[in-house]
Amino acid sequence: MSRKFFEIQKTFRRSFELPGKNIKWFPGHMMKGLLQIQAKLQKVDCIIEIHDARIPISGRNNRFRDVIKLRPHILLLNKVDLTPLNTEKDTKEKIVKKLHEQGVDSIFFTNFKNTAHEQFLKKTILPVAHELIESRPRYSREGQEDYNLLVIGVPNVGKSTFINSLRSTLMLKKGRATSVGSIPGITRSVLSKIKVSTNPNVYIIDTPGILSPRIGGLEEGMKLAACSCIPDHLVGEVDVADYVLYWLNKNEHFQYIDHFELEEPTDNILNLLSKIAIKHKLILRVKDVATNQFVYRPDNTQASFLFLSAFREGKLGSFILDNIG
Repeated sequence: MSRKFFEIQKTFRRSFELPGKNIKWFPGHMMKGLLQIQAKLQKVDCIIEIHDARIPISGRNNRFRDVIKLRPHILLLNKVDLTPLNTEKDTKEKIVKKLHEQGVDSIFFTNFKNTAHEQFLKKTILPVAHELIESRPRYSREGQEDYNLLVIGVPNVGKSTFINSLRSTLMLKKGRATSVGSIPGITRSVLSKIKVSTNPNVYIIDTPGILSPRIGGLEEGMKLAACSCIPDHLVGEVDVADYVLYWLNKNEHFQYIDHFELEEPTDNILNLLSKIAIKHKLILRVKDVATNQFVYRPDNTQASFLFLSAFREGKLGSFILDNIG
């Protein structure tokens, strides 16, 4: 970092504030889904939880811990390609240690969009699930020859992609058994069993993405929003972009300067969005109330989408938002 950038950065915020904002998203279908999960537990042999590798500690629903503590538990930290974990062995080991302390049996780092991971699902995940199931009492499922796996997690971490990939690989069936989308909340209810394997028969039960009813503070909520686990409009597109900018600056990740062809880093989100909007010709024609004349202004909402998309797609670098220590 040049001395000029260093001097500019010293003036930037050291904490993030959002006065009057209480980040919460727990609509009715989440509560219904949680109750349905509890009702189906007697018929479940193993829990597969999927979470975002960029926030391996933050945002995991604490309510799940009470639900799953009597069942074998596999955690898949997905989207690892958007993190530096493939080369940072020490950080990966610290994450695994923390999650083991929280009661997770097995942890894997995955990228469901990589077709090579389909064989990983087949040759690793299912055998591990089988081993965990057979190593513990199956209670009401004792003696059953088939296996029921329940897939859980917060919204938009790849649950439906996981199910479809597994079904495609093991059953050689094309098409989607469950909906996939980039918008949080696509799956709205606990579905019927989806067969993903034979000999033995393995069934997966899909569930809606369920956040904790009480998100643990502003920082955790903003991390979830930054990773698209909460719809942007519920927090505010500009506010989510502002948090991402704050986090990038605080952690000295300045790839956004080159990506958006800026001259220097900035801590002012409106200044950044205006420059992005002008460069991409995202301009609004609005009527000025004071003069009753039409004026042209940068479309900060659309500029926020561009900024957030670049962050979420890894174009501004690869990150872990949690402080692993």
